[in-house]
Amino acid sequence: MAMELQLQELDYWAIGVYILLMAGIGLSFGWFIKDVGAYFKGNGTIPWVMATVTNFMGLFSTFVFVAYAGIAYEYGLVSVTVFWSTVPACIIGSLWLGGRWRRTGCVTPIEYLEQRYSFSVREIMTWVGLLVRLLDNMVRLYAIGVFITVVTPLSLEWAIIISGVIVTLFNIIGGIWTVTIMSTVQFVILILITCVLLPVSLREVGGIGGLYQQIPEKMTWFNGPKGAFFWLAIYYVMTMIKYNENWTFIQKFFCVKDEKAAKKMGVLTGILFLVFTPIFLIPAVASSLIVPELENPEMSYISVAIRLLPAGIMGIMFSSMFAATMSSLNAEYNVMSSVFTKDVYQRLFNTEAAEKRLLVVARWSTLVIGALITVGAIYIEGFGGAFEANKLFTGIFCIPIGIPLVLGIVSRKPNAKAAIITISAGIVVGIVLNALPEVDWEMATLIELIVCLVLYYLPVYGQMDMKDKVKVDELFDALSVNIDPKKVPSISSQYVKALMILLLVSLVVSGGLFIGMSIPNLRSMGGDLSLCAGILSLLLAVALCVVYKLKIKK
Repeated sequence: MAMELQLQELDYWAIGVYILLMAGIGLSFGWFIKDVGAYFKGNGTIPWVMATVTNFMGLFSTFVFVAYAGIAYEYGLVSVTVFWSTVPACIIGSLWLGGRWRRTGCVTPIEYLEQRYSFSVREIMTWVGLLVRLLDNMVRLYAIGVFITVVTPLSLEWAIIISGVIVTLFNIIGGIWTVTIMSTVQFVILILITCVLLPVSLREVGGIGGLYQQIPEKMTWFNGPKGAFFWLAIYYVMTMIKYNENWTFIQKFFCVKDEKAAKKMGVLTGILFLVFTPIFLIPAVASSLIVPELENPEMSYISVAIRLLPAGIMGIMFSSMFAATMSSLNAEYNVMSSVFTKDVYQRLFNTEAAEKRLLVVARWSTLVIGALITVGAIYIEGFGGAFEANKLFTGIFCIPIGIPLVLGIVSRKPNAKAAIITISAGIVVGIVLNALPEVDWEMATLIELIVCLVLYYLPVYGQMDMKDKVKVDELFDALSVNIDPKKVPSISSQYVKALMILLLVSLVVSGGLFIGMSIPNLRSMGGDLSLCAGILSLLLAVALCVVYKLKIKK
């Protein structure tokens, strides 16, 4: 069935308001950034609830509404089962590692590696990790580019370039504070609009009962090849490693004030994935009935949205999809820039660099990183598209990097040689296995995992010399002791006031956007629900204002 997916004039007005809102946030928080610590981790003063929202928004992108929606279209609720792999990854990872990462006191996720292993391991992890993050984010930017080309007249190249420029500029201006505030606003917009589409799509197919009656085979949690136990087990393990070696995830532990806040941040992130995954993917499950002749399953979510949502409301949906990827890329750009500034520039070229100098380098490195990702994203199509490129890059690099990085913070015995051999040999094994067509993905991943674990813990590398042993013992002694309450940073009243003002303005503008776009569509379910979403956003703004005033009085 041929469908013309095209935004209308009212949609562009909604997108314009959203862009102005994001620009105002970026410019407003640029003046907060006085040093590199504030730029990269907010000086450890990011409230844990806001860090949770930033973490949640940073761990997925439009890729979810493309790749996972494709699974939902073809196989149904198993897409939710697959995406729920994020829940144990976040909860177990934060409870096990969150407090330890916060106690390191680091600015970058791999800063501790020099003390844990050696300078060589730190540098290898830096360069290989930067390469992986560049490749991964090229895929993300490519995905939003494809999404934009479907609903606008823009070519893929221009869609990627414009998106890349917007993301890069926002990050240069405001660093982690801009990422945090924008993610909070984008979270509100994303949740509200997806909650609008869910009931609209369900009504179209006769509700949940209609789905069970018409496509019962898709309404099981383990349908299709991705519902097989072995496949799911490997995928869950893979996600556990991938998320906990993710620099963006680790950085969020540095942003909050103490270990307790770090653990709460990770647990709440997992809960958000648990609750909102069905909300995100059930419309894609229903899409197999709404648009049954769709040629490309990965466009199921956007196809349902543009078919069922009226003009203006669809513009908000487009903005929310862009926002999801923007939050993810913002967080990634920030952490890559932090690694380059601290682990490359300061460590190798200017150890005595002043904070202002580091801040300049941070912003220039963000610009370079953004440019590289933007240019590289244009060529992702040559790898077979977003899914194939992501599968290839993850299969080769994730496990070899993740094991020394994640297990190094809990295991004392493996030394620098073990880490270097695990990384180098693991990457080679990954390349070879992914090049063999007769080896399926789950078996290749299992073999690579076993090889890397054996190499990392193999007792043939000799003992650490006394100097290294003392250094490692000091690190683990520090990791076992809670942060001194006197050294726990606190957020200033000036920051709190600015946060509240921007949040209130954002909620009011978001509410006004939903209400304004609903007025021409009040006779439709989408318009009525959009009106409710707008009113809810305004009520939330009022509630926050009351709570803030009561807190000030105390």
